[in-house]
Amino acid sequence: MCRGFGLLLPAAAVIIAAATAPARAQDYPTRPVEVIVPFAAGGGSELLARLISDGLSKRLGQPFVVLNRPGANTNLGTLAAVRSKPDGYTLLIASIGLAANPSLYKKLAFEPQAALEPITLIANSPTVLAVPPTLPVNSLAEFIAYVKARPGELNYGSYGVGSGPHLATELFQDMTGTKMVHVPYGGGGPAAVGTMTNQVQALFSSVLPVLGMLRSGTLKAIAIASDHRSELLPEVPTFKESGLDYQTGTWFGMLAPAKTPPEIIGKLHSATVAVLQDQAVRAKIIEQGAEVIASSPAEFRAFIRDETARLAGVIRNSNIVLD
Repeated sequence: MCRGFGLLLPAAAVIIAAATAPARAQDYPTRPVEVIVPFAAGGGSELLARLISDGLSKRLGQPFVVLNRPGANTNLGTLAAVRSKPDGYTLLIASIGLAANPSLYKKLAFEPQAALEPITLIANSPTVLAVPPTLPVNSLAEFIAYVKARPGELNYGSYGVGSGPHLATELFQDMTGTKMVHVPYGGGGPAAVGTMTNQVQALFSSVLPVLGMLRSGTLKAIAIASDHRSELLPEVPTFKESGLDYQTGTWFGMLAPAKTPPEIIGKLHSATVAVLQDQAVRAKIIEQGAEVIASSPAEFRAFIRDETARLAGVIRNSNIVLD
């Protein structure tokens, strides 16, 4: 009797664990959740992170707290998320660096596609070429001519080596035969301020962090890299209208550490999509110049895979390699 009862204990433990796991996921979250933004404050990632976090807090009943952890082209903040316990209490808002870094760095402390669990692709924002209002150019043709007449004399800003603006500018230079000096900043906000104050003479930015400055006139828009003009900046021509077939943008997504229970991933996905479907939230995102996506986890995983391959080609052609 005792031996038989002892043999039954492991099986009973497995049954109990299996029965209680969904219940734990169903109760999630029971305490505050950290949402890591691997950029300095003020950029597009933070704007979206705060909108999403506020909506998740209301829907799931616990605070979702945004933490800015910039550095190493998002690697510091991303690594903090990767090393966190996979229990749904640490999330990551990622952008283009997640797909670029495997090609940029000879060695990473993690493999993005294996170390993170996609939740949803939140939004995409087309790139806009912004310059200081004092720069004596008002069209793409004038800008290209101005840069070509001053090879290596002008600066361009980015959010860091391998960031979206960095790769977008390298692609632009490759297509136009221009040459500017790269000045990396810690995020979208500082890079926009650097352009506004003429520390750099160009910023190929997503619309989100620069829209207010463009509207106020503290930055000047030259062209937008989408297939149609933006309703928010209707006076700004597309690059294609201006004679250059150049389209690119910055995307934003939410992920969790690998091995986070699928029930929690599903709950986070459903809640995040519900936030993004809220008309007030959608309006705020669109007002900032981004397109709401709200993909499934599987669709986001495929997107990251394809984006990683695409950016590998850009990085290879530009010969950008980091230690």
